[in-house]
Formats: sequence, structure tokens, C-alpha cells
Amino acid sequence: MPLLKLILELGPLVIFFLTNNRFDIFTATAAFMGATVISLIVSRLLLRKIPVMPLVTGVFVLVFGGLTLYLHNDVFIKMKPTIVNLLFAIALGGGLYFGRSLMKILLGDVIQLQDEGWRKLTVRWAGFFLFLAVLNEFVWRSFSTDSWVAFKTFGIMPLTILFMMAQIGLLQKYQIAEDAPSS
Repeated sequence: MPLLKLILELGPLVIFFLTNNRFDIFTATAAFMGATVISLIVSRLLLRKIPVMPLVTGVFVLVFGGLTLYLHNDVFIKMKPTIVNLLFAIALGGGLYFGRSLMKILLGDVIQLQDEGWRKLTVRWAGFFLFLAVLNEFVWRSFSTDSWVAFKTFGIMPLTILFMMAQIGLLQKYQIAEDAPSS
């Protein structure tokens, strides 16, 4: 199932990249929108659920992709990652402000951490999402559309994987043993 989840997440991005290389950003945006809808439907049918982040991202792909096509202005699809990442950062930070770790709510069934670990992990992810938002703004404003599409397709995922790997020490430090009560 992890391979299927990866394919469902990366598939629309690869289609976006390939279509942009063959045609243009507007055709690629339409293909991205269609592939995203198909990915969400397949996820629902095969996995019996649609994970929160792909669902939120999918809604934004449809809204900003629709604006891109309707107004024939590629700025909307280029700003979509900035806005999505800012919203994730704000949601995580806001949750902490109100005394809740949204990371714990989302991942608490999979990972068991002490509360301090959840707080630190949430702060780190909020910071990473903020970093991705700023980086996206820099790339789309500083480079060609084709370069931005390549960055979006092949840059974000490796950065995210590296960031996740960098969190292993934190996860190990604050992991709750199976027989220990949670704090």
C-alpha cells in the first residue's frame, strides 16, 4: 500500500510535468486537475479513504487550476503551493497556540510520542511548510515556467523526504515504549 500511496501522490505531478514539456502550462494544468481527481477517486476506492493532505491539496489544485484556465493566467497555479504550504504552517502553528498538536491528531494512530515530541515535531513541520512556501515564491518568480514545473515535480518531494529523514532522531528520542503509558 505505501507504493500505491506514493504513485497516487506523485502520478498527477508527473503528468503535470510531462504535459507541460509536451504542450504548455495551461494544458498541463488541465491534465493536473484531471489526474488529481482520478487519484483521489482511486484512493477512495482502493484505500477506502482519502488522506487529509491529498484532499486539501486536491481542492486547491481544482480551485487554482480552474482560475488559471478561466483567466488564462499561470500565476494562480504557481501560487497554489505557496498558499497550501502557508495554510498547513498556519494550521499547525495555530493548533499549538490553542494547545493542540495537529500532528498528533493526524499521526497519533501510527506513531506514539511524548507530548513534548509532538510539540517539537509540529513546530518543525510548521517551519518546513513555511520554508516550502517561501522557496516556491522564490522559484516561480525567479525562473522560467518550465524550471518551476521541474522544481515542483522533482524538487519538493526530495526536500520533503530529506526533511522527514532528519526527524528520525526526534522520533526516536520521544517515542513511547509500547508498554509505557502516554504522557
